[in-house]
Amino acid sequence: MADSINIIGLMSGTSVDGLDLCYISFSKNKIEDYEIINCKTIDYPKYLKNELINVIYSENEKIKDLDLKFGEFIAHSVNKFISENKLPVPDLISSHGHTVFHEPNIGKTLQIGNGSIIYKITGIRTVNNFREQDVKLGGQGAPLVPIGDKLLFKKFKYCLNLGGFVNISIKNSDEIFAYDICPLNTVLNFYSKKIGYEYDHDGNLSSEGTVDENLLNELNQLSYYSEKYPKSLGLEFVLEKVLPMIDSYKLCESDVLATYVRHVAFQISNNIMDDEKVLISGGGSFNKTLIQSLRNHNTNLVIPDSQILNYKESLIFGLLGYLRINNKINCLKSVTGASKDHSSGDIYG
Repeated sequence: MADSINIIGLMSGTSVDGLDLCYISFSKNKIEDYEIINCKTIDYPKYLKNELINVIYSENEKIKDLDLKFGEFIAHSVNKFISENKLPVPDLISSHGHTVFHEPNIGKTLQIGNGSIIYKITGIRTVNNFREQDVKLGGQGAPLVPIGDKLLFKKFKYCLNLGGFVNISIKNSDEIFAYDICPLNTVLNFYSKKIGYEYDHDGNLSSEGTVDENLLNELNQLSYYSEKYPKSLGLEFVLEKVLPMIDSYKLCESDVLATYVRHVAFQISNNIMDDEKVLISGGGSFNKTLIQSLRNHNTNLVIPDSQILNYKESLIFGLLGYLRINNKINCLKSVTGASKDHSSGDIYG
């Protein structure tokens, strides 16, 4: 239809649990009128997953090589997704990429998954690299999802994403604020893998552990939690602050997981000030230990349908791409702390 635009939104999270593809039809007349046509998570081949996990330790040449390799993987995944599902060729691909570095306080952020390569292989106009411009404008370059929370999920005061990191959007009259609360699956997956599991399925591993109150108290005293927003987290925080602290206690993995889940629930509850509904999404939503712990804090959770639960971020990256090609604001200074609202992203094609 002439009054709609078809977009594939792409997300690769810090948990490295796969490439999320979401094919959306947006109404050009009313952006909140959209239809999710199809979604899929594509597992990474083992070699690529290992490279993405370890890329933070890589030299510049290796990172440049992986940028091209990951762009090729994205492009071929998109082509296959379109053909297998007999979908019309979309008007746009909008890709978050995969975060390598994110230290905005020193002006550093990098997402790989080369947009030029994606466009060259698919022949479809592509937008990527949404964070860099915001960091250059003095912002955190994150979170980026709140523009979607504002435009597509208007009826919820709180939107909570439980992914590699926990991030929250809070709407207050006409304004929206958002920030990262704490790491989540980046930590849980690390300790789950130590005992032979990719992740803490359904929260089963953490449910078997005992909370260590001393570690819990020390985690809750990390200075990041008392900082004012705008603020955001990268993998550097996990590697430099969180993991060394946990490891100093020499606990068994199930006790680490139980303690860390309790820590996350406490930090989330500290950032929700009333009994308004909280829309949740992301892989952590399936962790029953975490969800129960949040409910114990009287958090009024709303669990959406499976498409929103699993693909909300890739849906919203589709929206960010749409806003970018129309030169409309997709980065909010109230969220990132940038010097101004702006339209961010590199366009190919």
